[in-house]
Amino acid sequence: MNDYKENLVELLLEKNNEISRGQALTWVELLWDDFETTSAKAGREYLGSEMTEKVVRQWIEHYGDKLHEFVARNPKYKKYLEQDEKNLL
Repeated sequence: MNDYKENLVELLLEKNNEISRGQALTWVELLWDDFETTSAKAGREYLGSEMTEKVVRQWIEHYGDKLHEFVARNPKYKKYLEQDEKNLL
């Protein structure tokens, strides 16, 4: 699973030069957890890391260049994205 996430971090950094590596990692973790949690709450069968990676990759492809703007509209996520990078890695 870590290889999936590392690849997604690299993709996000390619798409968005407004965020740091630590922020990209945080975004990938948030998106990953959001998809898996939402699927579980909906009662869907777990389809594995491959499916989660595919969905998160699609989100990054479509929205990755704008993710840094999200914090301005959703302050509850600000604490996750403004942490000291040393604590994220």
